[in-house]
Amino acid sequence: MSSEHYRRQAQQHQQDIARLQREKGSVASRIADAQRKANNAVQSANRASSTSSINSYLRDVQRYQEEVAREQKKIADIEDKIAREQGRLNDALKNQARDEEREQRDRQRVEERRLMESEQRMRQITSKLTHHDVLHQHTLSALEHLAQLPEQIVVLFMASNPLDQPQLRLDEEARAIAEMIRRSEHRDAVKLESCWAVRPLDVLQAINEYQPRIVHFSGHGSDQSEIVFQNQSGGTKLVSKEAIVQTMAAASGDIQLVFFNTCYSREQAEAVVQHIPAAIGMNTSIGDEAARVFAAQFYSAIGFGLSVRRAYDQAKAALLLESIPEDKTPELFVAAGLDAETLILVKPP
Repeated sequence: MSSEHYRRQAQQHQQDIARLQREKGSVASRIADAQRKANNAVQSANRASSTSSINSYLRDVQRYQEEVAREQKKIADIEDKIAREQGRLNDALKNQARDEEREQRDRQRVEERRLMESEQRMRQITSKLTHHDVLHQHTLSALEHLAQLPEQIVVLFMASNPLDQPQLRLDEEARAIAEMIRRSEHRDAVKLESCWAVRPLDVLQAINEYQPRIVHFSGHGSDQSEIVFQNQSGGTKLVSKEAIVQTMAAASGDIQLVFFNTCYSREQAEAVVQHIPAAIGMNTSIGDEAARVFAAQFYSAIGFGLSVRRAYDQAKAALLLESIPEDKTPELFVAAGLDAETLILVKPP
C-alpha cells in the first residue's frame, strides 16, 4: 500500500479520537451535573425537618449517585476506545513513515535513471548529428513504415479488477479512450476491443483473436513489478515481469506498443522493448484520474496520426492541463535503434 493510504488511515483515527474526546466531555458534563444535584439534595436533606422530606431527598441523592456511577462506566469505556484508536493511529503513522521513505527511494532511483537516460540520449543525438547518412536512412525507413501500415489497427484493452483489491474505475478509463478515439481525425482507422476480468491465460487468447497493434493493460500492479490479474474465483493472481515479457515475445508479430497503465510497471515496459518496438509504464503508483486522462489523450493523438513520441508528450501535457501532479509518473521506452518520433501507428489517408 502507498503512504497516502496510511495517511488517510491516520486522519480517520485522529477524527475518531477527537469524536471520542468530545463524547467523553459530554459524559463528564453529565457527571458533574448529577454530582451537583446530589450535593444539593444532601444539603436539602440536612435542612429538612420532616422525616418524609428527608427520605425523599435521600432517595434523590441515591438516584443521582447511581447516575454518576453509570456515566463513570461510560467514561471508562470511552477511554478504552481512545486507547485502542491511539494504538491504531501510532501503527498507521509508522506505516506511513515507512512507505514515505520507500517512495522517496523510488523517486531517487527514478531520477537517477532519468539522468542516465538523458545522458545516453544526448550521446545518441550527438552521434546522429555527425552521421547524416544515418539520419537519411532513418527518414527512408520511416517513409517505408508509413507505406506498410494497415488500414485499421486494433487497440486491445485488457482490464482486471480483482474483488479483493481496491476497486478501480476501469470502465471510466475505457469509456474515455473510446470517446477520444471517436472524436479523432482517423477514428475509422482505430478499433478498440475490450477484455474484462482478465485472467493470465486470457492474454494470449485475446492477442491471437484480435491481432492487436497496441496491447493496453489496465488495473493494479505491485511494487515487485507484477501485474495483478484475476483467478478463477475473481481474486488476485499475480503475474511476474518475466512472464509478461515472455508472453509479449511469444506474440509480438503485430504488436507495436504495450501500454502498462498499472502501478509500478516501469520495469515491465523497459524489459518488453527487447521484443516490442515501444512500451509505456509507470515508475510508481498512479491515481485513477491520472490513468484515465493520460490514456485518453494518448489514444486521441494516435487517432490523429501522430507519432508515439508526440502522443506520449501530449498525454503528459493533458495531466498538467488538468492540474494532476503525476506527469512524471509515465515513462516511454523504445527498442534500441528506434526513434519514437518516427513510430506512427495510424496510416494517414
